[in-house]
Amino acid sequence: MKIQLWAVGKVHEPYVKPGVDDFTRRISKYYPLEWKLIPAAKQTTNSTPEEIKKLEAANILSALQKEDYLVLLDETGKQQSSPQLAGFIEQRANNSVRQLVFLIGGAFGVHESVAQRANFVWSLSLLVFPHQLVRLILAEQVYRACTIIRNEKYHHV
Repeated sequence: MKIQLWAVGKVHEPYVKPGVDDFTRRISKYYPLEWKLIPAAKQTTNSTPEEIKKLEAANILSALQKEDYLVLLDETGKQQSSPQLAGFIEQRANNSVRQLVFLIGGAFGVHESVAQRANFVWSLSLLVFPHQLVRLILAEQVYRACTIIRNEKYHHV
């Protein structure tokens, strides 16, 4: 199984890039991993959040393959513990999912069409985090899940 971490927006900010790069390297020991940054829609003075989400959705949906398993990160999603996330990832691998895609939406979230395409909607927390920090948290949690699956010492109960 290949894991892809997608984010709508610009490149990783300097304050998160080293951490994202480190966890990306670590995860790659367990699963092939790739980051995909989807450009945010250009905002004009007349753009509405819905129009922006619709433009971003077109880019997201065109990049997805039919068989991709899409996990949308959204505050309205289901919360999971780290061991539950590990079980979730392991189950996808055992079910022969070819590509597991975790998606962080844009500044206004995602269009309904993307939410409908998602196979699972996951909430990291009831708190709202800056977009860039979510990338780091996601990478760390996927790494933590990998170590739990392999019964390694990174995760302490």
